[in-house]
Amino acid sequence: MKNIYLYLSVLFMLVSVTTSAQIYSTKDGKIDFFSKTPVEDIEAHSGVVVVLLNTKTNDVVVQVNNTSFQFPNKLMQEHFNEKYMESEQYPTSTFKGKIAQVIDYSKNGTYDVTVTGTLTIHGVTKERTIPGKLIVKDGTIQLLADFMVKVVDHKIQVPKLVVAKIAEEISVHIDAVLKPRQ
Repeated sequence: MKNIYLYLSVLFMLVSVTTSAQIYSTKDGKIDFFSKTPVEDIEAHSGVVVVLLNTKTNDVVVQVNNTSFQFPNKLMQEHFNEKYMESEQYPTSTFKGKIAQVIDYSKNGTYDVTVTGTLTIHGVTKERTIPGKLIVKDGTIQLLADFMVKVVDHKIQVPKLVVAKIAEEISVHIDAVLKPRQ
């Protein structure tokens, strides 16, 4: 009977180690966005982005609290949260998807990937396929992506008075270094 308990305990520990080793994550990924117009450039940065990657299934989740974006101008930050993103009503922006390519996560290398899934911003979810790179190096995985987001696709209202100051498409950059989840 003791052997059965020992066997089950070891089996449970192996399953736990295997399961946790396939999940890579970070809580301090970075998202930057940039809006360029002839009138004004707007940029913001967040360094508290949660990213999860399941290397067994290739599922990826990226989530950012909208209020975590920092702007060079506090008034821009206030307008972003109160007037455009309505962060009190829509506190997070999220991407959930799956990497299309087969990756050998045990080998160091740089891999071009596409991730297909849903992007939810301002309460509006859109299907997206986003190109990116995965850099596997010594037990970490760096996720990099650059893509455009159309303001109109997510029903973000831009008042006519400031429409010349905010681009119709916003450039987004993601950079996150993921480590095995403990």
